[in-house]
Amino acid sequence: MSLLSRHLPRPAAQAQAPATAAPRHVPAIWLALLATPVAASANSPVLILPDMAGSLGIRTATATWLVTVFAWAMAVGTPLMAGLLRRRGLGTTLRLSAALIVAGTAVIAVTPWLPLAMAGRAAQAAGGAGLITAAMSLAGSVRRMGVITAGFGTLGAVGPLLGSAIAGAASWRASLAVGAVALLALPAVMRRADLSAPRQSTPFDGRGAALLVLTATALVLIPRHPLPALAASVLTAVLLALHVRSHPTGFVPAALLRTRAFVLSALLACTFATSYFTLLFTVPQLLRDRTDWSTSTIGTGQLVALLLGSALSMVLAASSARLGRPRVLTILLAVGALAPLAALLTPWAPLLLPVATLAVFTTSAGQATLAVYATQAAPAGQRPTAIGLFNLCYQLGGAFGPAIAALITLGG
Repeated sequence: MSLLSRHLPRPAAQAQAPATAAPRHVPAIWLALLATPVAASANSPVLILPDMAGSLGIRTATATWLVTVFAWAMAVGTPLMAGLLRRRGLGTTLRLSAALIVAGTAVIAVTPWLPLAMAGRAAQAAGGAGLITAAMSLAGSVRRMGVITAGFGTLGAVGPLLGSAIAGAASWRASLAVGAVALLALPAVMRRADLSAPRQSTPFDGRGAALLVLTATALVLIPRHPLPALAASVLTAVLLALHVRSHPTGFVPAALLRTRAFVLSALLACTFATSYFTLLFTVPQLLRDRTDWSTSTIGTGQLVALLLGSALSMVLAASSARLGRPRVLTILLAVGALAPLAALLTPWAPLLLPVATLAVFTTSAGQATLAVYATQAAPAGQRPTAIGLFNLCYQLGGAFGPAIAALITLGG
């Protein structure tokens, strides 16, 4: 904590823009609507995995691939969309993101096969990654970033119950389409924001981008295939490191990796996200096993717990400047450690719901504050890239968590 605190920008800088010098007059509510529905889409399968598996003729554990591939595409899509934003501007990024969401949703609506369903989910996630990157690049302060990340927590909280309700009323396919609600914010954002491409653009580092995608892919697969995925991740990471050394201003800037505040913030975000997404998918299954609660009761209880945690995360984000970095980091680290320990040690099943509150509080508040810390530590010209790489680390946690939960509760 103290090491991260020493290398973060001064408190007065917390309210500065974490990204590009984009216009700041896009209301935060539109940014939240643009970015947060993807959280509901990501979490909507939590309570309906058995229904999805039955429809596709697969085991429930196999159906978790639809969750893992979504998180993987979010992870690799985020830095790619950040690179597109840096090179082509906001307009191109928003249009491509919208097209991916529409195409992915259409595929999900009709496909009877798991591989095509996974492709549709990947397209939805990549489009969502672009919308998140655009929204965060326009946030401008911890408070406005907190609105976005609290929205992630809130929509993520609603996601499981919403997915279950939509699946009951229509089908599980419709429940995976909720991310398309974000498209309602596009007209307002595109009307107010600067959509033009940057005047100067650096050459695209295709090799660096490919190596980063391969490294992220190998990392995502570690919980499912530990030995081969670990070997592949080490190999691709070494190749990426050599590439960064020979191309220090490429897709992964060397200067950014030498910035301790960025690296430590990104690692903390990944850790918090991994804990949160593991608990998000594990808690409902544990409650089924340890109680006689119905699915709707479990979903409602988790919804209330996650909404409370999201609200508390917004309070912490809004108070971060007054509290100061050391106190904020102490709170995040303490609560972040308490959540998995409580889940592991509690003898009373209903206490798992407060565990969900602690987990979503940590990851939402952490994403809001650490994102600003990380991007402000970066050189001004690299802040879009910093947003992309920071969110890559967060989304890796979103990929690790469901896979770990599958190993814990579904037997892998």
